[in-house]
Amino acid sequence: MTTSTPDPSVGSVLVIGGGGREHALAWALSRDPGVTDVHVAPGNPGTATLGTNHPVDAQDGTAVADLAERLGVQLVVVGPEAPLVAGVADAVRERGIPCFGPGREAARLEGSKAFAKEVMAAAGVPTAASRSCTTEDEVAAALDEFGAPYVVKDDGLAAGKGVIVTDDREAALAHARGCGRVLVEEYLDGPEVSLFAITDGTTVLPFEPAQDFKRVGDGDTGPNTGGMGAYTPLPWAPPGLVDEVVHRVVQPTVDELARRGTPFVGLVYAGLALTSRGLRVVEFNARFGDPETQPLLSRLRTPLGSVLLAAATGRLAGVPALEWGSGAAVAVVLAAEGYPGTPRSGDPITGAEGDGVFHAGTALDDQGRLVSAGGRVLAVVGTGDDLAAARKAAYARVAGIDLPGGFSRSDIAARAAEA
Repeated sequence: MTTSTPDPSVGSVLVIGGGGREHALAWALSRDPGVTDVHVAPGNPGTATLGTNHPVDAQDGTAVADLAERLGVQLVVVGPEAPLVAGVADAVRERGIPCFGPGREAARLEGSKAFAKEVMAAAGVPTAASRSCTTEDEVAAALDEFGAPYVVKDDGLAAGKGVIVTDDREAALAHARGCGRVLVEEYLDGPEVSLFAITDGTTVLPFEPAQDFKRVGDGDTGPNTGGMGAYTPLPWAPPGLVDEVVHRVVQPTVDELARRGTPFVGLVYAGLALTSRGLRVVEFNARFGDPETQPLLSRLRTPLGSVLLAAATGRLAGVPALEWGSGAAVAVVLAAEGYPGTPRSGDPITGAEGDGVFHAGTALDDQGRLVSAGGRVLAVVGTGDDLAAARKAAYARVAGIDLPGGFSRSDIAARAAEA
């Protein structure tokens, strides 16, 4: 069978969201020769340098669809998970506008961990044993069943911070009390890997794998965060990993959602553990991950807009495998003082201009100065011939940025670069 590239003419694109992932998407789309112009809603000061920002409530499907119609865009890309779970993609498609992002029902793959477990069981996807719990007695019994280290996950969306992994049984119980419904899981040993795959509900087109760093401190210490850094490629990954994940995890999941009448159109993010007992799914997300998107798109050579449009219009079968640049990319997150608890905001930021610096939690103050406005403020990407060179470039760039009280991990990709 021969494959052909999709129509390179994409036209105008609207990206929904205002974080680092959306800045990276807007950056990649702006480099696609088939994209005529980029709009971002609500966007941030970084996306404003690439296209036009528009104020909108990203979780209001009617408002997003109205904006897309008014702008006359040919493609809408929904970035964050909350609008997807709220059904924003459904509202856009109802207007006849191609949309990259799953509808409300398919987005439950991320919106409910219990639902994701149900889908995986039906599809035969390998994952951790778990118990869905709504009372403290149920949680206690599940903790005792699986033993330490204890893994407790909020069933709903929690911006990457709804999970606790601890040897302290009381801390695990306390976390569950603050969540409502939770999943208690067996602990999975081994390194974790992130694999993205674009799908039109039938065909699956994988990215190269990446690895992110969830804990706030060096050496994977401290509480979980939305992600403190990431890198790609993974020189230590076993041969055939991508094919195995597609055949054993992503394709069966996409097929099961289609069988249920809720096809998944968008980006399946498989969080994986390479355990001593084999591949296991840690979690699914229903969108591009942050901060893995930043280094991955920095290495992607295939024009992004044409691929996303092909997925949104059911034509992904005609798209060849994604092409990647040689070398490596490392993203280091610069966070605000107090993160991941109560981050300080309003601090001035200098030295953040230029490519490779993606805005996540920034704003302009009443004097037009760039200031911090969130926990994860910037993701700084360095590229190089190998991971060591990419790390050096990333940390040199971080050193040139001034954010009072800001901090970053010093060990992103360190072990992989040394190995």
